[in-house]
This record gives sequence, C-alpha cells and structure tokens, in this order.
Amino acid sequence: MYIYLPIALTSVTLWLVVGLGLLVGLLSGLFGVGGGFLMTPLLMMIGIPPTVAAATDANQIVAASASGTLAHWRLGNVDFKMGLLLLVGGFTGGALGVHVIKVLRATGGADFLIKITYVLMLGIVGTFMFFESLHALKKQKAAAAMTEEERIRAEKEAREKAEAKAKKKSFLASLPMQIYFEKSGVTHSALLPVALGIFVGVLAAIMGVGGGFLMVPVMIYLLRMPMHVVVGTSLFQIMFTCVEVTFLQAYQNHTVDIILAILLLIGSTIGAQIGTKLGKKLHGDQLKILLAIIVLGVTVKMILGLVLEPSLLLAHGGGH
Repeated sequence: MYIYLPIALTSVTLWLVVGLGLLVGLLSGLFGVGGGFLMTPLLMMIGIPPTVAAATDANQIVAASASGTLAHWRLGNVDFKMGLLLLVGGFTGGALGVHVIKVLRATGGADFLIKITYVLMLGIVGTFMFFESLHALKKQKAAAAMTEEERIRAEKEAREKAEAKAKKKSFLASLPMQIYFEKSGVTHSALLPVALGIFVGVLAAIMGVGGGFLMVPVMIYLLRMPMHVVVGTSLFQIMFTCVEVTFLQAYQNHTVDIILAILLLIGSTIGAQIGTKLGKKLHGDQLKILLAIIVLGVTVKMILGLVLEPSLLLAHGGGH
C-alpha cells in the first residue's frame, strides 16, 4: 500500500515507514538515543530528500523520546537538574542550527552538509565507543581470571590512572558555578552541560537528530554519569530539543512532512516501550558495544552512498 507525501513529493510503502518508526523507537528505549542518526539516513535511502528527512525525523523523535522518557521516569532514571541545563544549551543551539540550514538551502549546500556531517560524527563516535566498550569487556574477563597478587597489582595501577585523570580534570573543576547532581552522583560546572547542549542543539537541526548518539557517550565518558541515568536523562533533553527544532523547521524552512511524521510516530511510540523493557535485561557495556556496532554500520552505508553515487550516475549517462 503506497501513500503520497506532499512535502517530500514522493510515494512510499505505508508499512515500510511504520516499520522504520518501530525500529527507531526500539533503539530509543534501549539506548537513550532519539534514533535520528539511523532514521534520517534510512529515509534518504528510500528516496526522501535529505532536508525533508532531517526535519521530519526531528518531529517523530519527539514521540519516541517522550514515550521513552515516561518509561524511564517511572524507573527513577531521569536527572532533571542535569536535563534542564542541557535544554538551556539545546534550545540555543537548535535555533542557531535551523538558521544555518536556512542559509545553506538558499545556496544549495544543505544536502551535502547533512550527509558529510553524518559520516564524520557517526564515524568518530562509533569508533570510540566500540573500542572503549571492547576494552571494558576484556577487562571484566581478565579480572575474573586473575590471581590475588595480580588483582592487587591491577588495583594499584587503576588507582594511579585515576589520580592522573583527576589532575587532567582540574580545568573542569576550576570552572565557576559548580553544582552537585544528586541523581547522577557527580559535580560539574553548570557551564559544561549548557555548552554540550548548544553543540547537540546545532546537530539536532542540521542532522535531524536528538543528538543522543553523541550525548550518550559524552554523558558517560566526560560527565561520568551512571549508564541507567544517562539513558533517561538523554531522552528527556532530546524530547524538548526536538520540539523546538521541529517548530522552527516547519515555520522557517517548510521541510516537515506531516504525513510522513505521523506514520513514523505510530511505530516509534510502540517501539520505545519495547526497547525500555529489553534494556533492563542487558548490562551497560553490552548496550554500549551494541550501539557502537549499529553506529558504525550506518556510517559505512553513508560512506558507500557518497562514494558510489557519482559513478552510478555516470554509468547511467548522467552528466548533471
């Protein structure tokens, strides 16, 4: 069953789009990401223009993240103090990113920017998460097979590394407006989550993502928040950032296809609830390495699309 999309100016299979929404909703509840890093490339692969895919995807992320946030709030996994600071930056960055897209659409460079940003960001984040998670899993196996003497030596080395890291963090500790976040059990300057929120807000507008695929590793490795709190808090900030981006994209750039968005919403809302339940059955390191593999898979697909497309066009005699 095909349905016509008035803004995207193309027809798509109804159940394919709903199925994509279900898949992305599943990822949202499982990993604490909006799923846009996967959905936008998938929409482009089925013929949706990049600017429409990015803007419409930001809209469907609202439902997926809202559904996931509700589920994690019930489990007590949302750090609202941290989430609100991330939102302050996210709103600022979102407005800036929408303006950038508006300027680039006028010059014809928006589609290329969206694609190349995906390749760079996904490649960097996916590679880092994969090797870090793999290292963590190896350490767990090694620890289980250690003798008492080896365990004592490893603990000493870990303490020395922790002390070295503490010295490196002296810059972050020297920043003003230090706040203790009770739910996460960490202390940081309020300026840090605001700055991170601005960065993610810009990406939300340019890439059509909530920024969770970047925010989750940042919250884990830089802010040192527990994995279960990271998931719930990430979904919380994603939800409100994407509300703003969706409104601005629809008002300023007219790139939100409401019919496509509704179809994606149906699937993603259901998928987020399923993902949250599945997430409780997996350990933190298992979740991280699985997310890394998915991110890297999408990166490879995007690179192939950028590399192969010109040759395919030439093969079919296209010169424009």
